Amino acid sequence: MIEVSKNPVVIIPGVFFWDSLYDSMKNALGEYIQQERVTIAPVSLIDWIGFPPSLERSTNRVMKIVDRTVREMVHKFPDEPVTLVAHSGGGTVAMIYLLEQPFQGDVYHPGGRVGKLITLGTPFHSREYYARIKRDFIFTHLRPEFFDRYHVVSVVSDKYYGNLQGGFVEKACFKFYEGVLDDGNVAGDGIVPAKSCFLDGAENVTISDAEHLPTPLTRWYGTKEGVEQWIQWL
Repeated sequence: MIEVSKNPVVIIPGVFFWDSLYDSMKNALGEYIQQERVTIAPVSLIDWIGFPPSLERSTNRVMKIVDRTVREMVHKFPDEPVTLVAHSGGGTVAMIYLLEQPFQGDVYHPGGRVGKLITLGTPFHSREYYARIKRDFIFTHLRPEFFDRYHVVSVVSDKYYGNLQGGFVEKACFKFYEGVLDDGNVAGDGIVPAKSCFLDGAENVTISDAEHLPTPLTRWYGTKEGVEQWIQWL
């Protein structure tokens, strides 16, 4: 078995996904480090949508949950830096959290409590409206010294190629990728194009056999087979 860091881990769900969908990821990580060292930020679908609906405030609501979860893990494991493992749009939420700059009035100061961020299928470059709000904020405040404080690993799969002239899967991928970037004729994880996840200053890792959506009967980033492809960067 690969030897990995034993630092405590906080898993951050992706946009419109909730905590229980990540039980498989927690269990898979538990084969490498003690289960009690892995927790999932208790994010619900309502946290993403809001009640009444307020999608523009979703990042703020989820950051509050992430900060509380990080503090709880630090209390359990003092003097051990936490590793954030964030899926999809949860990765941009994590970046905003770590930037320590006011976002829509809210700012957090995790400081030395967090040591590493691993993102899984996180599109840092996106033209989708709400993703663009986060994107613009990140690139306005991101500086090279950020990566001196935090080791960032951006993981993405290039399993599926988009092709409008291809079969059903290739056409669907084309449409998803085109919704993120202007070009759908690229490789990605079925939802997010790989090149949208490449971030200057981060360690960019492309894996070959993982899917984006945390759904049953798929080999997504959080299955045992998916985790095995990126666990060495933990």
